[in-house]
Amino acid sequence: MVAVTILLVFAAAASLFAAWTIGASSSGATPFAPAVGANALTTMRAAFIVGTLGFAGAVLQGAAVTETVGEGLIQGVTLSPIAATLALVIAAFYIGAGVFKGYPIATAFAITGSVVGVGLAMGGEPAWGEYTEIGLYWLLTPVMVAPPSYVFTKLLLSDRVSNQRILPVFVAFVAVIVVHMEFLLLGSSGEEASIADTAAATLADGAFVAEVAFTVVVAAVMALYTARAFGRHPFRTQRRFLLALGGLVAFTAGAGKVGLAVGPLLPLADDVWGTVPITAILLFGGVGILAGSWMLAPRMIKALSQDYAMLGPDRSIGVLIPSFVIAQLGVFFGIPMSFNEIFISAIVGTGYAAGGSGVSREKLFYTTVIWIGSIIFSLVVGYVAFMGVEMAIEAL
Repeated sequence: MVAVTILLVFAAAASLFAAWTIGASSSGATPFAPAVGANALTTMRAAFIVGTLGFAGAVLQGAAVTETVGEGLIQGVTLSPIAATLALVIAAFYIGAGVFKGYPIATAFAITGSVVGVGLAMGGEPAWGEYTEIGLYWLLTPVMVAPPSYVFTKLLLSDRVSNQRILPVFVAFVAVIVVHMEFLLLGSSGEEASIADTAAATLADGAFVAEVAFTVVVAAVMALYTARAFGRHPFRTQRRFLLALGGLVAFTAGAGKVGLAVGPLLPLADDVWGTVPITAILLFGGVGILAGSWMLAPRMIKALSQDYAMLGPDRSIGVLIPSFVIAQLGVFFGIPMSFNEIFISAIVGTGYAAGGSGVSREKLFYTTVIWIGSIIFSLVVGYVAFMGVEMAIEAL
């Protein structure tokens, strides 16, 4: 019993450290770097907002990815305290090393690989259906992000279409996504529901027509407000939209990342600790993300803002809109996602829209190699480490 308790403490500590490294990584800092680079926000205030919104996203939208990481990656077995601890420790130290060394470690790849590795070592069977869905999402992310980023940037930089016309359209598009984001607190019995679902249920007992009408009204109101505001204060309106996009991406980062840190704790909550509400687990992970963001995000934001200052507000908006959409898609389907992959793909798209500036094929190649290596390395190490621990226990 004492040994199990010690393992549970290590598992919780490793999970908290993983959440801390996620909050400290560039995926938390990147959303507000464009706003800081455009002098729309100070570095310290941006760090505070990043941490707060990341915490909110973890608690309100993090359930789906948490369930996938905790219960969907391996079939036939449930992660033991030893397996969960090893998976979290391996991934957390790997990610932490990347944070402190400045390498773009893909968090989703590392933690997914380590969980699969220890699960296979326990005798579990591969969840091929889940792997196919996750793999397709990872492979298609550059295709789904870079072209829209290219198009959005081209439109914003074009002399033929004024920003006063195109920006309200972008705002309306983002508003449609926001009202269909699902939140844990809006649903009943632990289920998630969107603002549009809730409004439709209130207005017409959940009728589809009411949901569509509500969505159209919200999008139209936001577009009209933006058009009028842009007519009076163009620069201020653009900066506010940039801030709003940064907030939405930071919120989504918390929702998409918290499951990577606390997902392996989910089986322990059911089998060892008894019935623990998933909200409590998400709160635990959210605190780790909040701490990591507040402690290290200022340094990351300051460094990244210099790069985004070179991009300018137009290209920054071109990066953030498709990043927000694809990340929310991953959250909706409960797919572990790499924000490094998302942001780099978007930056490549906007770089080509601006004539290829800032796009290094050599860097892209080495970054891709690091990402592929992340999942292979963590899977192999997770498998070998668990087998080694099992042999050591049997020898004792």
